[in-house]
Amino acid sequence: MPDEQRPQRRGAARPSAVVSAVAQLADECATRLGRPLEVLDLGGGTGGVAVPLAEAGHRVVVVDPSPDALAALARRAREAGISERVRGVQGDGDSLDAVLAGHEVDLACCHGTLEFVDDPEATLRAIAAALAPGGMLSLLVSGRLAVVFAKALAGEFAQARSALTDPSGRWGSTDPLPRRFDLEEVESLLTRTGFTTVHTRGLAILGHLVPDSLIDSDSDRAALAELDELLVAGEGREFLRTLGSGLHVIARRD
Repeated sequence: MPDEQRPQRRGAARPSAVVSAVAQLADECATRLGRPLEVLDLGGGTGGVAVPLAEAGHRVVVVDPSPDALAALARRAREAGISERVRGVQGDGDSLDAVLAGHEVDLACCHGTLEFVDDPEATLRAIAAALAPGGMLSLLVSGRLAVVFAKALAGEFAQARSALTDPSGRWGSTDPLPRRFDLEEVESLLTRTGFTTVHTRGLAILGHLVPDSLIDSDSDRAALAELDELLVAGEGREFLRTLGSGLHVIARRD
């Protein structure tokens, strides 16, 4: 599902922290390989990740089901002068083999996409097949526990209970997200599909609990992000990352 059709959730989709982390990961991979990377961005929409990577010199294939999102991606790439390094293709995880025609990539991004696919495990297997051995995956999914806490603090106890007990992590029939994940579930999925988890980070651990009316500037958002980092930095507090509204996992294809 493209960016503009996804439910708008503060801290989800493609926050700047994820874009920065992917840029750093790409730099590390490029240094190790001694060349620019071949990148796959599944569900990459309008290019929030793809355009910065292409601007850094990498070649990116964006696979997305929305023609409108891909048209916006093409416009952004033209305006940035990087059209030759960005290719948009309409499709989904089932079409990766045809899109890539057997060509392996060094880095794959799958951000805010597993929530919407029919079969998350099949999608991850398709990504693993597209990656070269040792290739890296940046995976961003919505966290279950974040919405449980948010609903409970809002006094919506039945919805909090539903989000905690529902197999898909949904708080009710009108929940705009088809699926949310626990960290253990994500790591298990990655193991079963041929990946080794390298690093996990919780995003917007506090931000989704603070009323919007209290977050009205970039400095407020930066302060919350700094608090998130401090929360998980202390010894014995790593588990708090599981409370993030977004779970960002870096994994290596075995």
